[in-house]
Amino acid sequence: CKGGGSNEKSLSLFITPDGHAATWTCFRAKCGWRGGTRAFADVRTAFADMKRIGKVNKKYRQITEESLGLEPLCDVLLTYFSERMISRETLRRNAVMQQRHGDQVVIAFTYRRDGALVSCKYRNMTKKFWQEADTLKIFYGLDDIKGASDIIIVEGEMDKLAMEEAGFRNCVSVPDGAPPSISDKDLPPVDKDTKYQYLWNCKEYLEKASRIILATDGDPPGQALAEELARRLGRERCWRVTWPKKSTIDHFKDANEVLMCLGPGALREVIEGAELYPIQGLFDFKNYFTEIDAYYHQTIGYELGVPTGWRSLNQLYNVVPGELTIVTGVPNSGKSEWIDALLCNLNHSVGWKFALCSMENRVREHARKLLEKHIKKPFFDVRYGESVERMSAQEFEEGKQWLSDTFFLIRCENDCLPNIDWVLSLAKAAVLRHGVNGLVIDPYNELDHQRPSSQTETEYVSQMLTKIKRFAQHHSCHVWFVAHPRQLHHWVGGPPNLYDISGSAHFINKCDNGIVIHRNRDPSAGPVDQVQVCVRKVRNKVSGTIGDAFLSYDRVKIAPELCERDYLYPSLHFGIKNAPAVILRYHKYPQGLTPQIFIDMASHVGLILPPSVAN
Repeated sequence: CKGGGSNEKSLSLFITPDGHAATWTCFRAKCGWRGGTRAFADVRTAFADMKRIGKVNKKYRQITEESLGLEPLCDVLLTYFSERMISRETLRRNAVMQQRHGDQVVIAFTYRRDGALVSCKYRNMTKKFWQEADTLKIFYGLDDIKGASDIIIVEGEMDKLAMEEAGFRNCVSVPDGAPPSISDKDLPPVDKDTKYQYLWNCKEYLEKASRIILATDGDPPGQALAEELARRLGRERCWRVTWPKKSTIDHFKDANEVLMCLGPGALREVIEGAELYPIQGLFDFKNYFTEIDAYYHQTIGYELGVPTGWRSLNQLYNVVPGELTIVTGVPNSGKSEWIDALLCNLNHSVGWKFALCSMENRVREHARKLLEKHIKKPFFDVRYGESVERMSAQEFEEGKQWLSDTFFLIRCENDCLPNIDWVLSLAKAAVLRHGVNGLVIDPYNELDHQRPSSQTETEYVSQMLTKIKRFAQHHSCHVWFVAHPRQLHHWVGGPPNLYDISGSAHFINKCDNGIVIHRNRDPSAGPVDQVQVCVRKVRNKVSGTIGDAFLSYDRVKIAPELCERDYLYPSLHFGIKNAPAVILRYHKYPQGLTPQIFIDMASHVGLILPPSVAN
């Protein structure tokens, strides 16, 4: 760096006595250049010798004011300090002196321990610094924090003096300035922590402090110094200051600048307003007030969840960004069909996009199912479409564009099975690249679940679900995860519960929402196209509650339709007396409709029917 703009003499060079090796370090905060070299390729002992030298107990010079040629401050320097709002009394109490170099005088900051002079740091009028060599590294103003429970650490001697002008004597300054950046390495052992040796030399002064305010400079090196000090002192007892704004963009840099521009009262307010130093993973609610305010005023978006598109289900379940919904049900109950219909509804209502990791579906088959739900016409002109005309070529082309704009596929095209980390990494890319709002993983048993032999399936499932939830929360993306129940012995046709999912009870313990999709298979019990959506867990009461909703599967529109719209909505419009007209709509179902089923379905939309009317 050549000393920077002030040509600071900050390069330290060490050559081994035999001349075979050398090391160097620039102690200028914004540089930090260091390195070493050997004189000959076969030199093997030089660096070992240097390491040995470093381990020898260093002997420090004994210095006095007389041996250093120190003297009281002259009028020129007193005026210099006065312009910086530092009084004569503060200078006297801190034993700030001067040293002559020919016709030039420089400021001498004396470093004392128990009143004895142990080191001295110099500063000339062009802000060049240097220190006495072979002296003990300690804090400047060390005696002022002896026995103090609250201490302040600043970055320079001028800031220490400024703090005293604001009424804070319990303040010290670091001797060597700030590092250029935060180290990404682990803390070194004490004997090798050379840059911060002054901390360990003053350990007994710091141990009693319960509150340490880090008032370092506001520039990046100053913030790096605060972090390095907090790492060594313990973040749990550190506080930090925020320097006031100088303009709409810039902040004041340090304590002395605040004292000069705003006065001692403003500097006191800065220190008294110090905040707890952040600890990774530990917060208070104040850190989240902005988010809580937005939640209260509903400015984030979808705070109450996005409606599903089926009125009776909206009372039980709404889709909240960042949540995990587990969907289960016995095979061939319509789990995937229901999720596909839900995605179509969400896209039609709020324009959401989705990433699909659907390993049971061939791409062309999945495209057909989604297009039929979107266009509400059969893809083919075959038996399930009855007399409804298949989608036209124009509708098909428009539907293909909708597919491309709305869904993004996560597929493993080779023979290997994808694992959850691979799926989530691609889902993250889909969120960042395409802005998807939802992820479907269907089903669990199609993923690769290799795990260490020492890990149980329960532990594996817990870890996997934690990864999925963190992804959902971090990317504000709703995840639907389909998991099949284990083999049900003595099954009598009723819906399974979430504890029946194969693998672990963590599926219900860790999910935000748990849904069972069940289809009636007994004609004597009701319509076989009736789909029961059993909401068995809702963690967030704002978005729903536990209960059942009934849909019917329309094979023509190829989508679940709402019971209340198909069968009860006319009676809400025209009154109870027209209920028989609603029942007539069931004539297309060979199994008919029992009065009790009609009463149960009516209750889901708040319609109370006496048995006589139901009959």
